[in-house]
Amino acid sequence: MMRKYLAEAIGTMVLVLMGCGSAVMNGGATSVAAVLTIAFAFGLSVVAMAYAIGGISGCHINPAITLGFWLSKRMPAREAIGYMIAQVIGALVGSTILYVIAHGLGLTGTGANSYAPGTAGAAFLAEMTFTFIFVFVVLATTAVTDASPNFAGLAIGLTLVLVHIVCIPITGTSVNPARSIAPALFAGGEPLAQLWLFILAPFLGAVIAAAVWSFVGIKKRK
Repeated sequence: MMRKYLAEAIGTMVLVLMGCGSAVMNGGATSVAAVLTIAFAFGLSVVAMAYAIGGISGCHINPAITLGFWLSKRMPAREAIGYMIAQVIGALVGSTILYVIAHGLGLTGTGANSYAPGTAGAAFLAEMTFTFIFVFVVLATTAVTDASPNFAGLAIGLTLVLVHIVCIPITGTSVNPARSIAPALFAGGEPLAQLWLFILAPFLGAVIAAAVWSFVGIKKRK
């Protein structure tokens, strides 16, 4: 079990370091090119880790995905909790490395998520909806046994790219509580005050995804 936890920690560390790192090193999502760069950095990180650690832990690297798997009865509660703890630890390691590198280069920012004043409702709906889409794709592509499993990681990574392209201008895109917690702790201030949304909305989206998949998936198998 410790191999799985370590794999999840490493995978989440890479996701945060590369994804949030792309935002910090490019000065944020200030142009279409920057948005695409950040989106692909997150997506490609998932693709890379899916093929690197997918055979060990399933490469959740996201507490929302782990919640979806637990609700779908595809892993026990104790293991799910261990995954989530490992994911947060990995994200903290990734943010620490990024913080040291960025400050050594004289750069500011941690890639933390945030939303503009007065847009909490839209931000919550966006994070919940896009997490639903992302977790639904994960549950679906990893459950279909008559399709090549080699394509699951690619489909999941490209879905994350798509989600980021649309959601970055709204919240910076979380759809992953661990990815939001670590940068917010380093950023403090407004990102830390708004962190509740980037935990609650993705978890709610995962709950909806698991509920929908339990219906759609069962119908598909009949």
